[in-house]
Amino acid sequence: QVQLVESGGGLVQAGGSLRLSCAASGRTSSMYAMGWFRQAPGKEREFVATTILWSGGSTTYADSVKGRCTISRDNAKNTVYLQMTSLKPEDTAVYYCAARSHSGIYYRPSSYDYWGQGTQVTVSS
Repeated sequence: QVQLVESGGGLVQAGGSLRLSCAASGRTSSMYAMGWFRQAPGKEREFVATTILWSGGSTTYADSVKGRCTISRDNAKNTVYLQMTSLKPEDTAVYYCAARSHSGIYYRPSSYDYWGQGTQVTVSS
């Protein structure tokens, strides 16, 4: 089992920045990649970004956040970060950290084996 705990959400004005953190514990050696998803009220959970955990692993972003978000990892701390800049009101959502143990289809929530509890990000206009 892998446990994921997110932190760093909050209320920010449009144009501001936030950094989300996701700390993993448990059988972290079984993880192949980690990612971030978000879910706004009344909407489906959508992919934000993902990174492969192996050395030299690639990163992939949703078009909606490309150029404004950066996913990074600290393997020694088993932590993944999502740096968000130039935030917009439409970025308001609960942000979830997720981990998968295989390559899979990175943008599908069903490809992920483990999920955090979520952290709220609210961007005011």
